[in-house]
Amino acid sequence: AHLVDNNAPEPLPPPESAARDWVGNSMRAGNWANADAEKFLQLAHIIEAFWSSQTIREYVWRHGNSKNLNDSHIDFMNQVRTIASPRYVPSESDVLKARVRTTQVNVEKYLVDRTELEVCDVGGQRSERRKWIGCFDNVTAVVFVAALSEYDQRLAEARTQNRMIEALNLFESIVNNEAFDGTPVMLFLNKKDIFKQKLSYSNIADVTFFSEYSGPKNDFDHGVLYFIQKFEERMGREFQDSFLHVTNATDSDAMEFVLNATRLIILEINFERVFGNKNNNYL
Repeated sequence: AHLVDNNAPEPLPPPESAARDWVGNSMRAGNWANADAEKFLQLAHIIEAFWSSQTIREYVWRHGNSKNLNDSHIDFMNQVRTIASPRYVPSESDVLKARVRTTQVNVEKYLVDRTELEVCDVGGQRSERRKWIGCFDNVTAVVFVAALSEYDQRLAEARTQNRMIEALNLFESIVNNEAFDGTPVMLFLNKKDIFKQKLSYSNIADVTFFSEYSGPKNDFDHGVLYFIQKFEERMGREFQDSFLHVTNATDSDAMEFVLNATRLIILEINFERVFGNKNNNYL
């Protein structure tokens, strides 16, 4: 940063005794995580100096989509000094922004208001989809999550494929799968905050796959409506309002409201399927 912008920060103080920190001593974390954490402490002052360069930050922010950087990396880079402190305890926001790749089908059970819910979280990568087949029986609802912000990004496992196009293709295959015939499908268009920021420098129409976009540049509402229409085209009909949500998953208050509403809708629909009108099409 000093070489680029001549504004390097004061260096970080030497790491305090490892005995006062969990780094390198957490049995639960495992050897790899301990080793990575120790390496981070050794390089923290260099990382902070590097990231203090406005030139570097702007380049990474604008070109990170081509390198498949996680959206949360910038937030963590902005608090390197805090994270490097032995007294650092991850906040709720930090935990929500941390990404753990789903490499198998994870089943979690929750008891909410005396209602037991079983949620199957499946990995979206192509290599993980063959594992889905075991989740197709007795499904009462499907929640499909797609990132609005990935309209200009490529798959890590297939560099020529656009991520949004991949999500649209996958969504189409799910809503037309016989296993989900009559099953309510809810669409969460996530990362609306990142999407809004991206529009300031990444025009939707400049992406080859979406060159027909004719809405105003940098317009959040028009951009969201455009991608909603894309998903509706794959489904063959319009979404019911209650089945479509534009979300920011790291906003815990907003997500609590959305998930509670979703839970109630699922319960109501399945009550009707069992005791009432069984011919409704809830897609």
